[in-house]
Amino acid sequence: MKENNQRLAGLFRSMADLLSSQRANPYRVRAYRRAADALLAVDEDVAILAERQELEDIEGVGTDLAKKIEEFLETGTIRAYEELQTPLPAEVRSWATLPGLSESLVAYVYFRLGIRTLPDLDQLIQSHLLRTLPSFSGSEEHLLQAVRQRMHNRES
Repeated sequence: MKENNQRLAGLFRSMADLLSSQRANPYRVRAYRRAADALLAVDEDVAILAERQELEDIEGVGTDLAKKIEEFLETGTIRAYEELQTPLPAEVRSWATLPGLSESLVAYVYFRLGIRTLPDLDQLIQSHLLRTLPSFSGSEEHLLQAVRQRMHNRES
């Protein structure tokens, strides 16, 4: 009866492990682990709680994790988990060496914003959207120069 709870707990634990291996925010990692433990401690199947809109009543489950639980109940998976398991292409992963970009920010712009190429990244920087992201640390100008230099080197 509580199969959903067990499967979700396993997914949340896997997400915590993957995030931890990527050196993600330790509070985020801990939140997934706490939610996994809480799901196993709940007496009812999480699907019943979702029907009654009581997911956030579970200890350690806030709005974000409640949405992930609902996504799992609707689709059988969690997109964020799939993304964590999907490795970045080597070319894209190398963007983390550009000034102001980190591995987690590169993964965010790739998976969430759909930035797949250096020209796309160039356009994103010019839109000034990148500087609104809290994980961006650096100068848009320096990053733009580095991106354009890399694009020029690839053309040569």
